[in-house]
Amino acid sequence: MEKNIEILDSTLRDGAQGEGISYSVQDKIHIVQALDELGVKYIEAGNPGSNPKDMEFFQKAKSLNLKNSRLVAFGSTRRKDSSCSEDANLQSLLSAETEEVVIFGKSWDFQVTEILHASLDENLEMIRDTTEYLCKRGRKVIYDAEHFFTGYQKNPEYALKTLQAAIDGGAIVLSLCETKGGCMLNQCRDAVSAAVDRFGKGAKIGIHTHNDSGLAVANTLVAVEAGASHVQGVLLGFGERTGNANLSTIIADLQLKMGYKCIAPENIINLTPICHRVAEITNIPLEQGMPFVGHNAFAHKAGMHIDAVLKNPAAYEHISPDSVGNERVFLMSEVAGRSIIIEKIKKFDSEITKNSPVVSEIVKKVKEMEKEGYQFEGADGSFELLVRKILGKYQPFFNLHYYKTSGESPLIEKGLYAFAQLKIDVDGNIQVAAGEGNGPVNALDTALRQALSPFYPAVRQIRLTDYKVRVLDSKSATASKVRVLIESTDDTDSWTTMGVSCDVVEASWIALVDSFEYKLIKDIERKFHKYI
Repeated sequence: MEKNIEILDSTLRDGAQGEGISYSVQDKIHIVQALDELGVKYIEAGNPGSNPKDMEFFQKAKSLNLKNSRLVAFGSTRRKDSSCSEDANLQSLLSAETEEVVIFGKSWDFQVTEILHASLDENLEMIRDTTEYLCKRGRKVIYDAEHFFTGYQKNPEYALKTLQAAIDGGAIVLSLCETKGGCMLNQCRDAVSAAVDRFGKGAKIGIHTHNDSGLAVANTLVAVEAGASHVQGVLLGFGERTGNANLSTIIADLQLKMGYKCIAPENIINLTPICHRVAEITNIPLEQGMPFVGHNAFAHKAGMHIDAVLKNPAAYEHISPDSVGNERVFLMSEVAGRSIIIEKIKKFDSEITKNSPVVSEIVKKVKEMEKEGYQFEGADGSFELLVRKILGKYQPFFNLHYYKTSGESPLIEKGLYAFAQLKIDVDGNIQVAAGEGNGPVNALDTALRQALSPFYPAVRQIRLTDYKVRVLDSKSATASKVRVLIESTDDTDSWTTMGVSCDVVEASWIALVDSFEYKLIKDIERKFHKYI
């Protein structure tokens, strides 16, 4: 009989503690939408009492229409010398208005006496009081037992008492946190089994692991085998120190190999594209060797392996790459990526088949551009424009004569320290325009809108919602090639475009032009379909 496993994703809370990761409110909303599309049950979206940005997010998130997931706010037990009603963090937690909340408390006696400077009984009261207080106010409490595994090794009876306190307060989930990441597999199995035996009939037992010993995924799977039915982690495994349990690996292992259901069966095919989307939003490169979803997860090098896989993929593949939305790659071969590209082309040209001669041309061009630094997985708009150009279904809306940018320091006016001028040709009409802004890209954006608006008023509807720069060759220092990713919206649709260059302004210009032209093409097609 298939057993359900609850998945709680903590990308926006625990994952955000990773070095170099900082989400804007808009980033967080985009990741929530991606995780909802994947179908995880809970999204732990932050601590509303810790900073204004998380509080702003929870206020905006109230209007989100999630189909599969539920947002969860995170916080700690009350302070030892205050009541729950006086605890500001608990009040912030309530103001987030999420149906479920995650509360963490201490399970290791050392942490209680030496870090909190509380007595062991005081700590039990803090756990019990907090869960009871929140339950009485209509919240369902997921209790995170911090340092549970270390606490169980040092003082097992007290560690279990902390779980009892959470149960007494009304917690519905007891999540056992392997906070230091040093637990071995047998230690994890024993501790989870003890919790399941004592509390499994009164609450779901959960697991939350860290990867300091390289065992976060393995310990999670062991915990599930021992009876845990609630799994916490981060979709791509990043986080503080060496990271958190990688949910993309865990979900695939549990669902495809171990007979558990973590997400809707029809959603597992979205695993790879959603992981790539989250990586782009986070502005990190997705590790190529990551199991199931990495670029090299199903990559085969020329020789015996490719020959065998062409005869029967099962020769060297443990699952079909299609089952997780990934693709088989033959290194140094033009066959790589063909099926995925065909599927994308069909979205706007249904007549294309795998035998169409133009497909080889598109595959070849995509590979050439990927060598230059393009990554079309996260730039749907630029990919569609590229294919249209190859198919002969593209006509430029303007031609550039030149653009130039300049900057001023110190500022001559608050918020304005960059200027741009450009000259374009629209069907023989020459337009010269200038713009100023808080950077050269902003100034170019302003100038281009001014030049195009008389001919294409729709460009006034475009808003740039995100702008990311990634250095592709760090060894070259300031001469490095960069990839610029621009996300745009017209409040109806959203699209992403990119540009690559050793000049960050030129890369931005390429992405900016693609963004404008994508919008204009889509508007023309909508009008055409409206009247046929």
